[in-house]
Amino acid sequence: MWHRAFAGGGAANPWRSLARRSLSAGASSAVDSIILRSLKDHYLEVSKMTPPPRVNPPSPYTIVKGALDQDGPVLRRSYKEEEINISVMRLSNIMPSGADDDDGDGNDSISQLFLHIDVSKPGRDESLQFLCGLYPDAVGIHSVCLRPKVTKSSGSTNMTKYQGRVFQELEQKMRDAFHIFIETRGINDKLFPFLQAWLYVKDHRNLMRWFKSVGTFINEQKPA
Repeated sequence: MWHRAFAGGGAANPWRSLARRSLSAGASSAVDSIILRSLKDHYLEVSKMTPPPRVNPPSPYTIVKGALDQDGPVLRRSYKEEEINISVMRLSNIMPSGADDDDGDGNDSISQLFLHIDVSKPGRDESLQFLCGLYPDAVGIHSVCLRPKVTKSSGSTNMTKYQGRVFQELEQKMRDAFHIFIETRGINDKLFPFLQAWLYVKDHRNLMRWFKSVGTFINEQKPA
């Protein structure tokens, strides 16, 4: 009843309007100052963090130019007539929390990486693509499929096209053969130290950029 009395008749709530005016006049700038100060403190704290020791990728893989500043392949190599590209992210960004945590403490995500491997051949419109889990001592295939190559002109791949059987449904002999296939191309646990360090550097750079860009946005003055 009291709610209908104050809100009825289309009239604005005078107390709510007063609160909005007060926030706009005084509290808003105070909130901005708190956020900016917090962003600056965190920026300075993160900037003092010690980076991991420099690690080179295992030969013959090379780092894709500009990989730190964009989403896409991190490592590339040639194998006979093939070109192999590897993208990486933390497995914890893909799987639900605790889904792949054997200890149940949620502290192993830094030791679980997720790889997207693209194997292409000249003259072919499709590439063989693997999704794999990478660990300090092992690599495991989650899926394998043949998909059209992604180019700037073609855009994203057609996800409705038949992708093949679920990897775990393949017979053991075929699964083992696919593991040998990627291992022959240098996709093994030797990639882990570099990719782990590379992700740390990328995450650190992205976090620094985020603090700076959010602070710039909040601090930006409206044109008169």
